[in-house]
Amino acid sequence: MDFSYTEENYLKTIFKIGLDNSTEEVGTNELAAALSVKPASVTEMLKKLKGKKLVNYEKYGKIKLTKAGRELAVDVIRKHRLWETFLYEKLEFSWDEVHEVAEELEHIRSKKLINRLDQFLQYPEYDPHGDPIPNEKGVFQKQSKKTLSKAEPGTSCKMVAVKDNSTSFLQYVVSLGLGINNKIKVIAREEFDGMMTIEINGAIKSVSQKFSDNIIVI
Repeated sequence: MDFSYTEENYLKTIFKIGLDNSTEEVGTNELAAALSVKPASVTEMLKKLKGKKLVNYEKYGKIKLTKAGRELAVDVIRKHRLWETFLYEKLEFSWDEVHEVAEELEHIRSKKLINRLDQFLQYPEYDPHGDPIPNEKGVFQKQSKKTLSKAEPGTSCKMVAVKDNSTSFLQYVVSLGLGINNKIKVIAREEFDGMMTIEINGAIKSVSQKFSDNIIVI
């Protein structure tokens, strides 16, 4: 059965939100916000996905991927992250460029090509943004991690991934001198608005809660 790019994007997004929620269940408004579409559009698409046995969903209820839906979502994510790695490591695309290109390449159907790509890259476990890459069987590394906003003042942590892959956010991260596996020392956090004072490579920076909510650390 063939699936449209839009259907694959929906499944991928449902999976990612469910993973963040730790419940694997997603609300329609939550999904609409993540995809920047109207809730009515989400409802229509969910009917199609349910008809193809890719999601379990009842009107006004939570959305959950079926086994087939989860497998397809993980497959799309695997392709996306392998392409990001290839673009970054082999074609010298910058950190903030790879996401948009990989959004197009992730819909390539050839499993043989993707498996050869994985082999060519020597089976990487993480993409350039620190996200785990599922292997051919859909298994991926899991880390005990949290957002920077949850780190306590006086503690040190290491950035392992970002939640926001937008070009503007990634460029801002780079402008702060921050990259994957860099250490961050949390100096202070304002109770009023969550603004944090942090130290990166000896430099003191002030960052917003929106920023720290999108930085994944261990």
